[in-house]
Amino acid sequence: MTALKKRLMFALLYDGGNFMLSRNFRLQRVGDIEWLERNYNFRETALSIDELVILNVERGRASMDGFLSHVKRLNDDCFVPITAGGGVRSVDDARVLLRSGADKVAINTVLWTDPALVAGLASEFGRQCLVASVDVRSTADGHRAVVANGTEELPMPAAEWLSRVATMPIGEIFLTSVDRDGTGQGFDDAVLDLVPPDLPVPLIVAGGAGKAEHFAAPLQRDEVGAACTAHLFNFVGQSLATSRAHLRGAGVDLVEWDPDLLRGLAGSV
Repeated sequence: MTALKKRLMFALLYDGGNFMLSRNFRLQRVGDIEWLERNYNFRETALSIDELVILNVERGRASMDGFLSHVKRLNDDCFVPITAGGGVRSVDDARVLLRSGADKVAINTVLWTDPALVAGLASEFGRQCLVASVDVRSTADGHRAVVANGTEELPMPAAEWLSRVATMPIGEIFLTSVDRDGTGQGFDDAVLDLVPPDLPVPLIVAGGAGKAEHFAAPLQRDEVGAACTAHLFNFVGQSLATSRAHLRGAGVDLVEWDPDLLRGLAGSV
């Protein structure tokens, strides 16, 4: 079997019309979409990544309308696949996200509260369309998974939850270390070690990237297919392009994009 290429991903965290920085799942407002496009030329930044993740991190019942408009606008700015999620509680929620430009749908809380919905989503859209988001933090009882934007802790070890999620009809697992989130200290090996052997789906890791070198370690692990950061200040402008060049120089098997070709393609749609 031919090994899949590794992927470099970037995540945007949306909350009520603004994009946020997150540190240990505590949020700080950064700016709106005009700010993002004006200060960081996101259309150009997106040429250095393989996929974009857009997560609605509003507390409580997430509002879909404003989020959908932002997914549509970012889809116009970004010529790479988009995963969008946050607040998905029905097949209709997933459908409108896909119609707004998302290629895949991220789900988190419903993995625990409504596994029948997960099966229904897979039946409707295909399991390859579903990205299972698993957030893990360390506690006095060991590592535990959390849901509902980190506010509810599951009553089982995180390793057990990951094993259970891996059996669900999903296409990928998006694994985030809450303890490393936003710290810039590098990815959490202890969390990666919780992943069951012979994981049947690709694994995306997030939480902790602060510089280009941090991506290399997880991406050199066989079980990791992608590494993601949501740090707007560390990885915007030319930083993602620099990170991609560093990873290729370190022997990480990333796709070699031709930015000029991508600019031409983006301009033709």
